[in-house]
Amino acid sequence: MKKFTIPAILIFSIFTFGFTGHKGGDFCGIKNTAYKEGEVVTFKVYYSWLGAYIGAGEATFTTTLERFNGKPVYHHVGEGKTYSTFDNFFKVRDRYESYVDTASLLPYRFIRNIEEGSYKKYNNVSFNQAVNTATSNNGVFPITDCMQDVMSAVYYARNINFDKYKVDDKIPFDMFLDDEIFHLYIRYMGKEKVKTRYGRFNAIKIKPLLIKGTIFEGGEKMTAWISDDPNHIILRVESPISVGSIKVDMMSYKNLRYPLSSFRDIR
Repeated sequence: MKKFTIPAILIFSIFTFGFTGHKGGDFCGIKNTAYKEGEVVTFKVYYSWLGAYIGAGEATFTTTLERFNGKPVYHHVGEGKTYSTFDNFFKVRDRYESYVDTASLLPYRFIRNIEEGSYKKYNNVSFNQAVNTATSNNGVFPITDCMQDVMSAVYYARNINFDKYKVDDKIPFDMFLDDEIFHLYIRYMGKEKVKTRYGRFNAIKIKPLLIKGTIFEGGEKMTAWISDDPNHIILRVESPISVGSIKVDMMSYKNLRYPLSSFRDIR
């Protein structure tokens, strides 16, 4: 059973959910037009029990430009941790990394180093997209075309042109996690204004199909809002969990590629 916990939901799968892709489809050959090196986005995670939301933790996503085996890559890092006041309830110290080709946005390497309560896991995956294999701690596995990992999928999805889709359309692609391929999707829900703890925004609303785990139920229970501007950064995520519910809000950013023109006013 997969262990998907509170800050980890920001890995958009955001968040530990998967997407599917098909050769020649919308998610093969996308170019990066949404972000740039030096971008940093921070989120706050709130946990609700009996109607009251309390701050549970934070997650930060960073992007740097580096070289990997002589090739230029985006090094994406997502780190999530619970606050010390929440650690006695459930302590989380998670770090996800992906080294992504700057031209194709496909990953070369994925590293997952997590501590969630008493559960710890380290996973290091190397992708050979040319011959469709993934090599992890446990061996070599066949993969499909345009394979993504948890972190690379977050940034890949930001480059979706949602104007091409109708409300209720499913947008699929594949993700490799824990030596498995998951064939899931994002459902496009249209555009609306959303009020967050940062402020009010014009937003794009989506629902990811979740992998069933110890915290999340499977299905389309999670809702996410991303900025309706060329940055497509995550603004808010809401989801029920096994006990209570969680809410995640973007709280700060720097070095975005474009002005955050979706922002309307403070809350």
